[in-house]
Amino acid sequence: MKKQLTANELRQKFIDFFVSKDHVQISGASLIPENDPTVLFTTAGMHPLVPYILGSDHPSGKRLTDYQKCIRTGDIEAVGDPHHLTFFEMLGNWSLGDYFKKEAIAYSFEFLTAWLNLDISQLSVTVFAGDELVARDDEAAQTWESFGIPRERIYFLPREDNWWGPAGETGPCGPDSEMFIDTGRPSCGPDCRPGCSCGKYFEIWNDVFMGYKKNSDGTYEEMSRKCVDTGMGIERTIAILQGKKSVYETEVFAPIIAGIENLSQKHYGDNEDIDISIRILADHIRTSVFILGDQRGVAPSNVGQGYILRRLIRRAVRHGHKLGIEGAFLGDLALIVLELYGKPYPELVENREFVLKELAQEEAKFSETLAKGEREFEKMLPNLLKGNSRQISGRTAFKLYDTYGYPIELTKELAAEHDFTVDEAGFKEAFEKHQEISRSGSEQQFKGGLADHSDKTTALHTATHMLHQALRTVLGEHVGQKGSNITIERLRFDFTHHSPMSAEEIQKVEDMVNEAIDRNLAVKCETMTLDEAKAQGAIAFFDSKYGEQVKVYSIGDYSKEVCGGPHVENTSQMGHFKILKEQSSSAGVRRIKAILEK
Repeated sequence: MKKQLTANELRQKFIDFFVSKDHVQISGASLIPENDPTVLFTTAGMHPLVPYILGSDHPSGKRLTDYQKCIRTGDIEAVGDPHHLTFFEMLGNWSLGDYFKKEAIAYSFEFLTAWLNLDISQLSVTVFAGDELVARDDEAAQTWESFGIPRERIYFLPREDNWWGPAGETGPCGPDSEMFIDTGRPSCGPDCRPGCSCGKYFEIWNDVFMGYKKNSDGTYEEMSRKCVDTGMGIERTIAILQGKKSVYETEVFAPIIAGIENLSQKHYGDNEDIDISIRILADHIRTSVFILGDQRGVAPSNVGQGYILRRLIRRAVRHGHKLGIEGAFLGDLALIVLELYGKPYPELVENREFVLKELAQEEAKFSETLAKGEREFEKMLPNLLKGNSRQISGRTAFKLYDTYGYPIELTKELAAEHDFTVDEAGFKEAFEKHQEISRSGSEQQFKGGLADHSDKTTALHTATHMLHQALRTVLGEHVGQKGSNITIERLRFDFTHHSPMSAEEIQKVEDMVNEAIDRNLAVKCETMTLDEAKAQGAIAFFDSKYGEQVKVYSIGDYSKEVCGGPHVENTSQMGHFKILKEQSSSAGVRRIKAILEK
């Protein structure tokens, strides 16, 4: 490598490069997807741009670039090895019906070789091999070859390796081309190629060419409006650019790990068990700070994003205790994360007090949870002693874990103190069954995807804006959106308010929305700057996630709000609005669930 880059330098270089190629830098979106019930968190850089890939016009134009914070929770239990992360950053550039394969590959090649100074001899690429449904991507291969990548380092791989999408059962999709760096490690055998798990090849970038539409009958047709979506992971890229074996060896994690070492008096690299706990603690505190500090930050809870956050915090606390850290410590580590990321993500600084307060409260609650688990174990003990077995069943151990949050490691320690063992195989079986149920639920949730612009969800999205306006009229202008979730059956809207709504207030809000719906108001969309939108009285609560140009939806003379859509064209398409429930969501935040009846 000719030069090592830091994460901050890579982030800025990428943006500067694409701005020089007439792309507009847009703000990264919230970690909490807006009005998307299909996923808990933003999982990829392209996730917030799906509506525009599907055909909507983006207010900032056809060439875009940004950096996006992402979270993937499917591998939480795998975090602890040198590679897995829950939170990561993605760099991306998009063409929405503008340039396509040749230009996208040209940009990728120029950035990798001229801006990152990678030697062309280190680069290998993969392209789509083709099948009975879509032809081989010879255009991409020929383009790479024209830039000097020899044919023997261009690999044609099948659909499972080099095809993206669609997000749902139908919609835009297409082949991709992935770029790999040869690490110089020896080949694992004659079949070794990019994508092999041996570690010789490291994926650095992926260009997706969405030029096809999948139809309901399973066939594919070429689209006239073709898009490009690319993604480069910051953490993994700087690891390879710096010649590190692990992302945890880069400056992204070094200050956090140093903080853990100082608190625990244990040292990273001395012992694999210690290293695992340090990596888990470092990853989980970083992710927790980003969830809490997000522009739509959520608090720990037992459902949805709050449940994932609680799980991360508790796992961090447990591994801190395993490292011998005494007393409260998450706040000290959170301050390090805030210092590391405050500049590229100013919302973290803005929400600093909330981050520290919630971490302290959850850390204290988990200490109580551990005490409850110990008491429950003591209650079980007399019956355990009466039995003939000196083994605690896996089902009992899992109950302590699932019901009380009591870790299996601590159950084993308590059992050993009373000359018992734990059926770890039985616990693992119960745990895996629980994971399987959760995973199948998540997969079903994701299925149907990000492209749900059905008439029902569109009407409910519009109703959410009308509800927001009615709440501000009835309760006061202190009311602001804190989050929303829309399925095909109902809407859920979280808003700031200090006390439960009275039955009279609920009825007033419901009547106000229905009166507006009955007026058959036209819904109009305009593009303008955020300052212009605010000057016209438009509501906009998430300033840091908007670009220079925004879409403003006006529902007659009733409401005006900054939003990405989708919306009905007229309120006559909506139906009758009915509030089902008003309840607390978290401190200072209320939640309404409502439906539209025909």
